[in-house]
Amino acid sequence: MTARDWLARRTYHHRSFPPERDRDTTVSVCVPARNEAETIGSIVGTLCELRRDGAIDEVVVVDGASADGTAEIAARLGATVHQQDELMPGFGPTLGKGDALWRSLSVLSGEIVCFVDADSGGFGPHFASGLVGPLLSDPSLEFVKGFYRRPFAGGEETGGRVTELTARPLINAFYPELAGFGQPLAGEFAARRALLERLPFSTGYAVEIALLIDVWKAVGLDALAQVDLDLRQNRHQPLGALVPMAHAVLLAVCERLVREGRMPELPSATLLTPGDDERQVEIVERPPMASVGVA
Repeated sequence: MTARDWLARRTYHHRSFPPERDRDTTVSVCVPARNEAETIGSIVGTLCELRRDGAIDEVVVVDGASADGTAEIAARLGATVHQQDELMPGFGPTLGKGDALWRSLSVLSGEIVCFVDADSGGFGPHFASGLVGPLLSDPSLEFVKGFYRRPFAGGEETGGRVTELTARPLINAFYPELAGFGQPLAGEFAARRALLERLPFSTGYAVEIALLIDVWKAVGLDALAQVDLDLRQNRHQPLGALVPMAHAVLLAVCERLVREGRMPELPSATLLTPGDDERQVEIVERPPMASVGVA
């Protein structure tokens, strides 16, 4: 199947999947968060309403030691809150977002697991229902990614600079089968728990691109889908803050190329920028949760 064929067959809109109440499959929604007091309330409130309506079963916030009251807000609104370093403590301190997602599998109970980011403004129930809907309605699907428009505050340009300048060129060059994904680095995705349990998770910013490639290799392109979530508004970081993100994406792709024998060795993980000290962009890979004996 080509990317063009997949795009026509496996691209949906969230309006096709209103919140579903009559279902046989349990659904957990997880929100990794760190210092997101400004937006966490509306997100958790919306998800807890879905839970009360019977559309999902579990709302979990995995908090990264927030200093602004994020965890307290989430707990007060009805989410189950876990501190990320208290999950799987034998693996040491949590190494960024990807590690937090991996550790969350140790406490999430749903047969379908949905992840949404904690910094979205204008969050609506369609973020969760749109992502899990295809999995509930089509047993052949294993993994669903969200995509959306990301305008800057003025509306004249769009965000997603690491996606367009790093991830998309790498995908087109080395994994063209995945070129149809509108937001390959989106933090909004849902998958069958059984699939997530048998895959490794890259830590930090590498998690989304690594997981997309690994899922595709595990189950094939036709088991993947994407859902149009319309609009996502969040803070856009300055260019300097995006450099380590882009480097992590590059390293994650190169690591897979080395494993496939298409590249002799990994590029340096040392990040050098004019006027800055050297810094390491470390990517650690956590083992499949099923192999750890916790999930």
